[in-house]
Amino acid sequence: MRERERSGEVEFGAMEGGRESEVIGVVQSAKRNGVDVERDGGAREPLLVGERQDEEYTWGSVALPFLFPAVAGSLYGYDIGATSGAAVSIVSERLSGTDWYQLTSLETGLVVSGSLYGALVGSFLAFKIADYLGRRKELMMAAIMYICGAFVAAFAPNLATVVVGRVIFGIGIGLSMHAAPMYIAETAPSQIRGTLVSLKEALVVAGMLLGYFVGWAKIDTLGGWRFMFGFAAPIAALMGVGMWWLPPSPRWLLLRAVQGKGVEDDLKYRASIAHRRLKGANRCTKEMAEYETEETWRALYIACQGESVDVSFAELFQGVNMKALLVGGGLVFFQQFTGQPSVLYYAAPILQSAGFSVASDATQVAVLLGFFKLFMTIVAVLYVDKLGRRPLLIGGVTGLTASLVILSVYFSLMKSDPFLAVVALLLYVGCYQISFGPISWLMVSEVFPLRTRGRALSVTSLINFGSNAIVALAFPPLQQLVGVTYTFVIFGIISVIALAFIVTIVPETKGLTLEQIEAKLLAKTT
Repeated sequence: MRERERSGEVEFGAMEGGRESEVIGVVQSAKRNGVDVERDGGAREPLLVGERQDEEYTWGSVALPFLFPAVAGSLYGYDIGATSGAAVSIVSERLSGTDWYQLTSLETGLVVSGSLYGALVGSFLAFKIADYLGRRKELMMAAIMYICGAFVAAFAPNLATVVVGRVIFGIGIGLSMHAAPMYIAETAPSQIRGTLVSLKEALVVAGMLLGYFVGWAKIDTLGGWRFMFGFAAPIAALMGVGMWWLPPSPRWLLLRAVQGKGVEDDLKYRASIAHRRLKGANRCTKEMAEYETEETWRALYIACQGESVDVSFAELFQGVNMKALLVGGGLVFFQQFTGQPSVLYYAAPILQSAGFSVASDATQVAVLLGFFKLFMTIVAVLYVDKLGRRPLLIGGVTGLTASLVILSVYFSLMKSDPFLAVVALLLYVGCYQISFGPISWLMVSEVFPLRTRGRALSVTSLINFGSNAIVALAFPPLQQLVGVTYTFVIFGIISVIALAFIVTIVPETKGLTLEQIEAKLLAKTT
C-alpha cells in the first residue's frame, strides 16, 4: 500500500486510469466546534478542494448497492399508498371483515398515522444506535421491523393490535429513511451520487404508486386491508436479504478505525474488501482498493483530529456541524411547511370540479397523481448531477410558490374556472418533485461530516417526521380559522422564505466527494 506523509495536507485522488486529482490546500487557522484543532503542535489546515477527476464505475457495480437500500425507502412510499386504501376498507361494514369496524375519526387517525409516530421513535433510536450498528445493519434491523409490523397489522384481532403493528412498521420507516440515503451516498461514485440518492426518491414514489394499486385492487375484497398491510412483508424480506449480502459502508468502517473503535488494520482490511465489492473486483484491483482505503482513512484522520470519539448532542450545534444541520434541517422543515400534505388533500375535489371522470374514484385519482409524481421525480434524477442541486431547488420552489398563489386566487376569486386549479395542482406536484422531494434527502445525505453524520441525520429525520405530523395536525383547524384561501397564502409566504433560505444558505455539492463537501462547509465557518 502506498504510504504518504501524514501531514496537515491531504491529497484526494482517484487511482483508476492512473489519474490523481490535485488538491489545492488552503492553509488558514481553523476552529472546529469552537476550539482550535491542533496536530503536532500546529493548527489544523482545512482543505478547499479543486476540480476532481471522475471516478471510473459501471452501472452494474452500483446497481445493487443502490437498489436494496432504495427498496427500504420504497416501503415508506408503499405505506403511504396502501394506507389510503386500508383506511377505507377497515371502516366498511361490508368489507372490513371485523365486528369492530365502526371506528371513530380519532381511531381511524391512529391507524393512518401510527406509522408516522413509529417513524419518530425510529429516528430517536437511530440517534442512539446508528453509529454503533452502521448503515448496513441498521437497514437490516429496519427490514425486521417492516416484516414484524406488516404481519402484526395484517393478522391483528383488534384495533389496538393494528395500531401496535403500524407503530412497529413506522420504526422501520424511521430507521430506513435514516440509513438508506447515508449508505447510498457513502458508497456511490461522486459524479452520480446525486442521481442515485434522487433515484431513491423515485423508488419512494414508485412504492407509493404500488400501494395505491394494491389498495385499488383489493378495495372490494373482504378484509382487503389485511392484504394491503401484509403485502409489505415479502418486499421487506427481499430488502433484508439484499442488505445482508452487501458489504458495510467503507467510510463507516474507516471512521471506526480512526476513532479507535476496533482493530485499525482489521477495519482497513474490511474496508478494502468492501471497496472492491462495490466497484467490481474485475475493475478494482487489490492495490487500487488499498490505495483508496488509505486515502479515505487519511482524510478522516485529519477531519477527526482533536475531537472526542463519541459525538454529544450539543456538538451537533457547533461549528461545521451547526452549518450542516442548518442546511439539512432547514430543507426538510420547509419540505413539509410549504404545505405539501395539505395541497394534496385538495387533489380529489379539484380534479372532480374540473370534470375528470377518473376523479370519481379517490383511489384512481391517487394513481393518476402517483404517475405524475414519478415522472417528475425521474426528470429530477436525470438533471440533478448535470444542473446541480441549487438550480433545481431554486427553480422548483419558485414554481411551487407560483402554484400556491394560483390556488389561493382560485379559491377566492375564480372557482368557476377549475382548469386553473388543475394547472396549479399539477404545477405544485411537479415543482415539488424536482426540488424538495428528492433533493432535500440528497443534500441531507451529503452535507454532514462523516463523524457526526449518523446522529445528525437522525435529528434531521426527527425534524422531518415531526414537521409532517405538525402540518397534518394543524391543517384542519388552520383552514377552519382563516379559510382555504388564506391557508394557501400562508403556505405561499413560507415558500418565499424557503426560497430566500435556499439562495443564501444552501451550498452547491454537485461533483464533490463527501470529504470535499465537509472541507467546503468548514471553510465557510472559519
